[in-house]
Amino acid sequence: MPVHWHKYMSGVYVHIPFCKSRCKYCDFYSTTQLARRQEYITAIIEEAHCELRITHCAFCDVETIYIGGGTPSLLDIEDLQRLLEALPTADAREVTMEANPGDITREKAKAWRAMGVNRLSIGIQSFDDDILRLIGRRHTAAQAREAVRIAREEGFDNISADLMYGLPWGIKNEELKMKNGKLRKANNAVELLRNDVEELLLLNVEHISTYCLSYEEGTVMTQMLERGEIEEVDEDTENRMFDYIVARLTQAGYEHYEVSNFARPGRRSRHNSNYWNNTPYIGLGAGAHSYDGVHRYWNPSDIDLYIRGALAHDLQREQETLTDEQRHTERVMLGLRTTEGIAISDVDETKALPYLRRGLLQQKGNRLAATTEGYHILNRIIEDLI
Repeated sequence: MPVHWHKYMSGVYVHIPFCKSRCKYCDFYSTTQLARRQEYITAIIEEAHCELRITHCAFCDVETIYIGGGTPSLLDIEDLQRLLEALPTADAREVTMEANPGDITREKAKAWRAMGVNRLSIGIQSFDDDILRLIGRRHTAAQAREAVRIAREEGFDNISADLMYGLPWGIKNEELKMKNGKLRKANNAVELLRNDVEELLLLNVEHISTYCLSYEEGTVMTQMLERGEIEEVDEDTENRMFDYIVARLTQAGYEHYEVSNFARPGRRSRHNSNYWNNTPYIGLGAGAHSYDGVHRYWNPSDIDLYIRGALAHDLQREQETLTDEQRHTERVMLGLRTTEGIAISDVDETKALPYLRRGLLQQKGNRLAATTEGYHILNRIIEDLI
């Protein structure tokens, strides 16, 4: 099933589902079948060339390419080279690749930069080694610091780092306490976050994405919580953590441009900004989604089905056609995540007025945007406005 091309397609997302091991909080599609990396890349190239015709599409303007996962940094240099040669990297202003700190070597960083990758998104998550082990990350704090240093020395001047908060500092199970270290650098979850933020600021990266840990159904972390082995951070504490992040990062010169994202001036994520602006994009790979402005398509979240379908030029994508109401809802949902907000005309002003009076929404000319306090209950605000 071919995608209905839009005359302007802002970005290409490529999903690399391979992981050495699965993080305990993750519910994204991934696989540990590392031996299939080469044939998987071949399948993506076939999808790009034959199904989507990206490299031969004269009426498409690709601004950004984002290689996410999974763990794209697990790809061999040769396979990544093949992939990038099949994509319009020369025309893209931003080519991002996600990387695990433990995978970043000088050889790889040098090769990535030479291939045209000009932005790295490094999944640091925390600088506390006990916490990293607890949540199933395979790198250490020392490797995170070293990864940023290597990337800098090999020419990357646009680095983003992921940081998690709301992490389960309280460990109830005695066996887990022994495994994860009795002596804690942080006495509580808030102190842990403050330590992590200060450590990250020392690295002076251009972009920071912060995410509150969510307990998704079926994940190891959720099972640990249900067994009473860890303590969940309460909502009030999560809100205090969010407020601290906003205050500290803006004080340090970062622009808070989306609920979870902060950037140095001129260093916003172009690719993700296009998502929030509801701009069309193409997704390649198992489980990847595409959007042409009216329709949404997604590939099978199964590596076997994906490879067979892509190589046979017969990908069995699912799709939905968005109604005007659904498109309006998405415009409001995505827009209110950003500091630019939404047009006042997109909502019933009488519904917005109570939130304006309480300081949860703010008016900027002819637009409405959430305040920092409003972000605490953003989902509730969106539900009321739509």
